[in-house]
Amino acid sequence: MAETLQPAVLPRQGARKQTAVAALTALGIVYGDIGTSTLYGLKQGVEAGGTPTPDTVMGIVSVILWSILLIVALKYAILILRADNHGEGGIMALLALLDARHAPPGSWRASLLIVGLIGAALLYGDGVITPAISVLSAVEGLKIDAPGLAPMVVPITIAILVALFLVQRKGTEFIGNIFGPVMLVWFVAISLLGLLGIMRAPGILAAISPHYAIAYVVHAGPGIAFAVLGAAFLALTGAEAMYADMGHFGRLPIQLGWFAVVLPALMLNYFGQEDCCWRTPTPSRIRSTCLHHDGPIIRWWRSRPWPP
Repeated sequence: MAETLQPAVLPRQGARKQTAVAALTALGIVYGDIGTSTLYGLKQGVEAGGTPTPDTVMGIVSVILWSILLIVALKYAILILRADNHGEGGIMALLALLDARHAPPGSWRASLLIVGLIGAALLYGDGVITPAISVLSAVEGLKIDAPGLAPMVVPITIAILVALFLVQRKGTEFIGNIFGPVMLVWFVAISLLGLLGIMRAPGILAAISPHYAIAYVVHAGPGIAFAVLGAAFLALTGAEAMYADMGHFGRLPIQLGWFAVVLPALMLNYFGQEDCCWRTPTPSRIRSTCLHHDGPIIRWWRSRPWPP
């Protein structure tokens, strides 16, 4: 009996290992954008909302949380990933499923071709803007503990972006093997930092209830609500990569990476950033992430002479 079962078990174990490896690689390719949105998502939302008050921060965190759950988790991870074209994803693959090119002129399917071209243009625009925002937001953290390095923020950002684009020619596998583990460490780090913030202000967990998001949008006024929703959209940038890169990794590894690693890390960190908002109440001084808890590592880092 054991000999009969062994051939069936080994391929299954091999498939699971391949799925786990693909999910790890996908962390560096698919989720690098949305994973770093914690650097600026809540910061921009609170600044758009004006002076941070308990109701403001609770409402904005709830808006971001439910935007991620509805648009990324439900729309992309569960629904859109099912609309593959022979394993391929992306807006062009979606148009191919509708056969818009061969639709009768003037029909609603023919008009979808224009929508697809606009969507492709937006995808290119997103690919140009968001890497610069993500890297610049990360490097700007140097100005907090090392003000003398402020003039170097833009040159360092440009150098990082140029280096990243130069190595992209080596292909998806090469990039994923390098940045997959890096992003895994990143998600673990922001999860732990988020937990520290939640421990200091556990009341933020009440933002899980969607009524805080609805109440804030209704009572904030149209102008502020629109600005906050626009800022909350920054927390979703990069979600389209889940569908666009499905051909590289497959649906299951992308879903596994999202639900097992990325989504919990983002939720914990956004909840934990509420504590940062209260310790730096002036909107212009709100930190991008909860990276300034006074732990022994941070105290050692701050004690170092700058510039190094």
